[in-house]
Amino acid sequence: MANRLIHETSPYLLQHAHNPVDWYPWGEEALEKAKEEDKPILLSIGYSACHWCHVMERESFENVDIAKTMNESFVSIKVDREERPDLDSIYMQAVQALTGQGGWPMTVFLTPQGEPFYGGTYFPPEDRGGMPGFHGVLKAMDEAYRTRRGDVGKATSELVNRLQQTSRIKSNTDLLTRDVLDEAFLHLAAGFDEQNGGFGDAPKFPQPMIYDFLLRYHHSTNNEKALQILNLSLEKMALGGMYDQLGGGFHRYSTDSYWLVPHFEKMLYDNALLSRLYLHAFQATGHDLYLRIVQETLDYVLREMTDEEGGFYSSQDADSEGEEGKFFVWTPKEVEEALGEEDAHIFNAYYDVTSVGNFEGNNILNVPRDAETVTDELDVTPERLEEVLQRGKKALLEVRERRVPPARDDKILTAWNGLMLRSFAEAAAVLQREDYRNAAIANATFITRDLQKEGRLLRTYRDGQAKLKGYLEDYSFLADGLMAVYELTFDQRWLDEARRLVDDMVDLFWEEDEGVFYDTGKDHETLLVRPRELFDNAIPCGSSVAAEVLLRMALLTGEEEYRRKATATLHSTGPLLSQYASGMGRWLAALDFYLHQPKEVAIVGSLESRETKALLEVVHDLYLPNKVVAGMEEDDPMGSNPLPLLRFRTKVQGAPAAYVCENYVCQLPVTDPEDLAQQLEE
Repeated sequence: MANRLIHETSPYLLQHAHNPVDWYPWGEEALEKAKEEDKPILLSIGYSACHWCHVMERESFENVDIAKTMNESFVSIKVDREERPDLDSIYMQAVQALTGQGGWPMTVFLTPQGEPFYGGTYFPPEDRGGMPGFHGVLKAMDEAYRTRRGDVGKATSELVNRLQQTSRIKSNTDLLTRDVLDEAFLHLAAGFDEQNGGFGDAPKFPQPMIYDFLLRYHHSTNNEKALQILNLSLEKMALGGMYDQLGGGFHRYSTDSYWLVPHFEKMLYDNALLSRLYLHAFQATGHDLYLRIVQETLDYVLREMTDEEGGFYSSQDADSEGEEGKFFVWTPKEVEEALGEEDAHIFNAYYDVTSVGNFEGNNILNVPRDAETVTDELDVTPERLEEVLQRGKKALLEVRERRVPPARDDKILTAWNGLMLRSFAEAAAVLQREDYRNAAIANATFITRDLQKEGRLLRTYRDGQAKLKGYLEDYSFLADGLMAVYELTFDQRWLDEARRLVDDMVDLFWEEDEGVFYDTGKDHETLLVRPRELFDNAIPCGSSVAAEVLLRMALLTGEEEYRRKATATLHSTGPLLSQYASGMGRWLAALDFYLHQPKEVAIVGSLESRETKALLEVVHDLYLPNKVVAGMEEDDPMGSNPLPLLRFRTKVQGAPAAYVCENYVCQLPVTDPEDLAQQLEE
């Protein structure tokens, strides 16, 4: 018999709709029931691609005895953290304060007023390996709430006070200088793994925003150490098992220190951020490996993670057929059956497929040795190796497609789509890929059309239904993506959409007194605290993206108020930037933009013109992280264009022209691509 989750759209919630637990979604019905019956709330937060969430469901939430205890003693609420980042943020802080660690599935016990008094992550059904059993925890929490209400009240009071303190921030007027970037670089370099790349030890997360900052830092300082950290880390990630060597795209993270064994789930946001990082690295270095990773990753998203209407899906599970990673691993015999003995021998040598295996008796494809070493060992030509690898990857991918695939979370989240939108738009411009351009325009069209209601941006979409008021990250990430689509197409519609979102973002989320944004809008439901995330984690926080968006929008529109707010929020977070550099990657990128004089590039000429395309190719080929680009097809001799950067700009003697400016002061217009390159590189 289905519970109330059957009416939800989240695949994660629907996975629990037939549990014997009397689950409620978060909402007034559940909260009022807890108050009326004076029962504590059991809040369970997870997400569809979470391996241990599935384990806890099988072990505990499908257990009739455990479900009976939950139904009798608690009001049980299930939340998809991807739909409700506000609840996840608040109660994750509580669990971390209680236990010193966090993660998912997250289990929190609340008073009927929503105040946390105990929590943890995964609980086995019975005591195991030093972990308390979930059944015992349930009975203990029920007993504590019924008989020791004073202790519970004291615990909640302390926790709530702590949560309220962490959401406050002191205004700051310290001067922001390059010293902050220098200190952040030194902090990061000290934690670099010189042998394996990345930072620290296992588990290793990709941290694309940190590498993006390092690339920027190298660009502005020519610091070779920054480039070394970047190159070693990107190469190790791309050649390891965390990257899907057959199908493209990155798994969530590496469970070891050398990027071999991943946690096999694939998240849209990782692939959005990493594809953009590798694109920037390709622009800066010209490495063919980086170009291949960009294209394989975006091709994977088009093939497996794109809705027919243009939206991008959220994730793919780590598990298939109840086993983590089963879909992705191989035995030598399976490779030989697909490729034949001779090709399999070469393929297995390159991709480290052995009879012993590197993952529970099976093999995760990875590239531990370079091609030259393999060709020397096998006495084959580089051409023969490449031929076998390309043919073999295609054949094994076809075999893999016949396996039972991991489940896919096909809800469409506005914020994550904004991240991927920018990646496709930038890649379309740099690589001149028409399919990427079409994907970007289709996504921008879909999100702006179907995820807004009465002017309010919404958070999530599935099966024709959009719902939940958008958060700060939804507004800032989407505006960021739309600005990239404008720079790709010069269609004023996308910049107008982005500016409207930015204005709404300021109205809904800005706090003038403290000079920072909140994560929830002023029209959001009242929660225990009003959350405000200041650190960049697996994805950038909404505020760091908002800061850069405001700076870019100020340059394009000439609206100084945008710059003032961006400056204020950078000042407010300034003390954290160098001290906690590993959690401030996107903030550091925004500060880099703020501290440098960005290039303002205006292009006048038809996008269909060969001469205009040649100028744009120069603009997009160069790695110029601090720039804005605007364009129009017709001359504007009367200065009527809404963008200051384009006013009074004209072609030169009828030929498409480029204007390179800084602070609206422009060099002489050029029509020759080489002259443009010289101006941009000065």
